Amino acid sequence: MPSIHPCDLPPDALLRKYRESGAYTDCYAVDVSPPVSQAVYVEAFYTSAVFKIERLLLAWFLSRPATDQQARLLATGQIDAFAAWTVEGRDTRQLLLCDFQSRTRSWLMSAPVNVNGSPGTRLYFGSAVVPVRDRRTGETTMGFVFRALLGFHKLYSRVLLRAAANRLTSKP
Repeated sequence: MPSIHPCDLPPDALLRKYRESGAYTDCYAVDVSPPVSQAVYVEAFYTSAVFKIERLLLAWFLSRPATDQQARLLATGQIDAFAAWTVEGRDTRQLLLCDFQSRTRSWLMSAPVNVNGSPGTRLYFGSAVVPVRDRRTGETTMGFVFRALLGFHKLYSRVLLRAAANRLTSKP
């Protein structure tokens, strides 16, 4: 399986507006074969074993449960709310979600690529963290918690994308 690697946001990425506004953004990608649709990718991402742990934690600690069926409906555009997120933007190749506090964004995109001479798909996963205004100084800041958890966030983003890619390439 090809490796997950950090990369630049594609020019048409819905997440790009956050990078341009000064928010923290990241982007990871992996190429898989055979080709998969955006809906299949989104469903695989939100129904992976790794993400199911996050869904369980969201249900326990924030009373925001979600099911595999809801992930499927989100993936096909039939619902616009899922666990702690709502759809901020979507098109045929990408999905941008906003968390319930409007502080973070999660973004998934798929694009056709050639993988070792065969048709495949580049799967992208990225995040944005919007800075907040410090009440004391009036300056915008990412905050202590963001800085403390950034290393974990980067690792976790790769783990989530790997789990989705594994689901997609292990299907018969």
